Amino acid sequence: MTINFRELHHPGRPFILANAWDIGSARMYAALGAKAIGTSSAAYAFTLGRADMGNVSRDEMLAHAEEMVAATKLPVSGDFENGFGDDPDTVAQTVKLAAEVGLAGISIEDTLLPSASVYNFELAVERIKAAAATARSLSADFVLVARADGLMNKQYDLAEAIKRIQAYESVGADCVYIPCLPDLASVKTVCQSVSIPVNILAVGAMTAFSTAQLSDAGVARISLGSANVREVQQVMHDTMRAILDNGDFSRLGKGIDSNYMDELLERGKQ
Repeated sequence: MTINFRELHHPGRPFILANAWDIGSARMYAALGAKAIGTSSAAYAFTLGRADMGNVSRDEMLAHAEEMVAATKLPVSGDFENGFGDDPDTVAQTVKLAAEVGLAGISIEDTLLPSASVYNFELAVERIKAAAATARSLSADFVLVARADGLMNKQYDLAEAIKRIQAYESVGADCVYIPCLPDLASVKTVCQSVSIPVNILAVGAMTAFSTAQLSDAGVARISLGSANVREVQQVMHDTMRAILDNGDFSRLGKGIDSNYMDELLERGKQ
């Protein structure tokens, strides 16, 4: 059965957007029951040996997204950073290209990459307005997520972030997203501030809360961002430190069974 990505977004009934970084991780998540796959700019940059925040080109991200779309039958949402350009026309073109490679939606942030600075309020809103107009001209189902990253990057406070997502809603965003909210009360405040779905990133303070608690707060979507690949990186780091520093190979006996993994990869194609 084909899953309509837009129809997954219900405030108070959140689904997990499982952010993958390659075909294998996407298929594994699909086999385990994920309803949708997300890309992650940080996780994909890691596979290229680069840092996050502006170090992957639009062409590279589009090629990666196309691979992820082909990997499973699940809808895929792209983490497209700031839209790979400052001006609204470039962001609109990015939306068009994203839809052409088969993505079910993308997120656009307000960060002036490669710095952590943000676009001023007026330009940030104009960028989302242009992106939304293009999205609607292409497909009624394409989900445009507008991000206010300045809170996470310590560029503005929660009041400014809420002001921005309210403006994004007014110009056509389908879903909004303020990464790294500090507590459950702020999650509730954000969800009550708009009438469209809200995405919450399951990192930092948010990892203390269950899906049920975030549901009660009004969340529609819970994304994992780069958290899973950071977990993998930690295991890799700790295992190699033990081997190289102490000659200790014991951690290598804790890996997942290869036959089971092969089964997951095969199921994930379906």
